[in-house]
Amino acid sequence: AGIGTFVLLGPEEVLDASDGSGRGAEHRFVVSVISDATGFLQAKEVAAAVSDALVDAPLMLDRGRLVGLRFLKAQARRLDQGAARRIDLRFVARVED
Repeated sequence: AGIGTFVLLGPEEVLDASDGSGRGAEHRFVVSVISDATGFLQAKEVAAAVSDALVDAPLMLDRGRLVGLRFLKAQARRLDQGAARRIDLRFVARVED
């Protein structure tokens, strides 16, 4: 049996984004889609659904306020000599405290 298709929350980098209006942070993070389905179609469909769920969604935070979240770029590649596919989606979120 294969691994199927799944979503993995990857690395995150947080930078100070405070300004004259108050404290804030910029969160740069990666969400990966990994699939052993033939071709990239299934992985791309899941990646599009992930992006649609994050960008412009009314996301609530335990602390602070999400000012904006945007998609930066995606990179697709084969893994395990072509047996699996991986798409890394890069996003940036701006949060005010």
